[in-house]
Amino acid sequence: MSTTKASSTEPSERVTELRDVLRAAGLRTTMPRMAVYTQLQGARGPVSHGEVAEALEPQGIDRATVYRILIDLCDAGLAQRTDSGDHLWRFELESKRDKHHDAGGHAHFTCTDCGTVECLPKAVLQLTKQPKVPRAVAQKRVEIQVKGVCDACAT
Repeated sequence: MSTTKASSTEPSERVTELRDVLRAAGLRTTMPRMAVYTQLQGARGPVSHGEVAEALEPQGIDRATVYRILIDLCDAGLAQRTDSGDHLWRFELESKRDKHHDAGGHAHFTCTDCGTVECLPKAVLQLTKQPKVPRAVAQKRVEIQVKGVCDACAT
């Protein structure tokens, strides 16, 4: 009598969901691409290319591949890159931005001691249309950077 067993290689629900997200954005679902996306999903805030590359180095994913994937995710509208004033691009998923930010403003806190960048949830920025306001501001495409010392460095 034979029994059918579920294959242990069946993708989990999370992997299936991730593949669907990438495919819907027009991207191929490669293992490195899924690994980079997963790193961004688990991040507390925007992360640099170097941070992602370092985390994925044990999986054999090189820095150049990580960078290309980060740019691909941005170009596909799945991720956003931001510069917190230190001339270092940081990346985060658009879906994470949508979940914890109100429309019209996206604030980040940068620790001046350790350089950690974190999102400031529910920061509200009221933009009003006025004469001589730059178009980017009027269209609510702004980045807000708050700098100070984080709790960990303050103690």
